[in-house]
Amino acid sequence: MIDRSIVGVRQQPFSVTVERGRLRFFNRVLGVTDGVFVDPDAARAAGHPDLPVPPTFLFGLELDSPDDLLTTMGIDLSHVLHVEQGFTYHRTAHAGERLTFAPVITDVYARQGGALEFVVRDTAVTDAADEPVADLHQVIAVRRPGPDEEAA
Repeated sequence: MIDRSIVGVRQQPFSVTVERGRLRFFNRVLGVTDGVFVDPDAARAAGHPDLPVPPTFLFGLELDSPDDLLTTMGIDLSHVLHVEQGFTYHRTAHAGERLTFAPVITDVYARQGGALEFVVRDTAVTDAADEPVADLHQVIAVRRPGPDEEAA
């Protein structure tokens, strides 16, 4: 069982600089061809200071966290399922910005008689001036192995 006392635990905030090359790679993988997202000159011509960060890119940056709570809790990552991801945007972030991610565990609950446990994490993303950029919401499920899996 996941200890419910982790609800309210604030993970160590961490900062990441949005790298233009990483943004370009992300967009190329997704097949994005709009110049605003791949060409800094086109982005500036459209009124952006640099390449804008596409909506789901922040999720990838959040994975850079040096504090892997699940591993620390002894959870076997082969039993983890990504259930839900949500974003509330306050403004568009851009290449070159330094963003700070401040995650907090906001809920833990079980379903199916404890066979599935869920961990909810909400993360505030702020810029160098500590102004809000986005709020991220993530739910993961931990599947408890059945008796036949435990014996294997």
